[in-house]
Amino acid sequence: MTTPEITIATPADRDAVVVSLVAAFVKDPVLRYLFPDEDTYPVHAAAFFGHLFDKRVHLSSIWTIGAGASVAIWEPPADPATGGHDDGGGGFAGHFPADVLARVQAYDDAVHAALPTVPFWYLGVLGTHPDHAGRGWGRAVMRAGLARAAADGLPTVLETSNPANVELYRRAGWEVAGHLPEPVPTWIMRQQPL
Repeated sequence: MTTPEITIATPADRDAVVVSLVAAFVKDPVLRYLFPDEDTYPVHAAAFFGHLFDKRVHLSSIWTIGAGASVAIWEPPADPATGGHDDGGGGFAGHFPADVLARVQAYDDAVHAALPTVPFWYLGVLGTHPDHAGRGWGRAVMRAGLARAAADGLPTVLETSNPANVELYRRAGWEVAGHLPEPVPTWIMRQQPL
């Protein structure tokens, strides 16, 4: 089977990307902490991933494969003039009820406090629709962002709350750089430029 071409997402890819990510993260510990209700998970997760997509699509830092079946949403290094990486939690007001918004903000605050203060590329979301899992597409779209970071000579950072993913990322060259016990056990991982 031939691997489809990796492309940089455009606004036209939004719906396919959101559908893939909602399906990919249905059992993810962080997403289930943020959106524990089975009935509202699809709507809240779609709003969450749609917001992340909208904030980054203009940065040309979202790579997709298979018409959005696998997605890597990367955030480029922060602009020194504004400091810090983009605060993902702050833009969700109006999308969620107060209790959900509080969980999103608490998780976002905890992760951002643990991130490095030096410039880095941030892999915020990596997911593959379950119908396309096992084809290596996730690793392929991740590598596109790693190559971009390497071209900038910068390290990369991600976080995962899924213990099984820690070893998968290690095999892809990532190292554990820290662990957050709360609000959801989360590993911060880092990779030096390729």
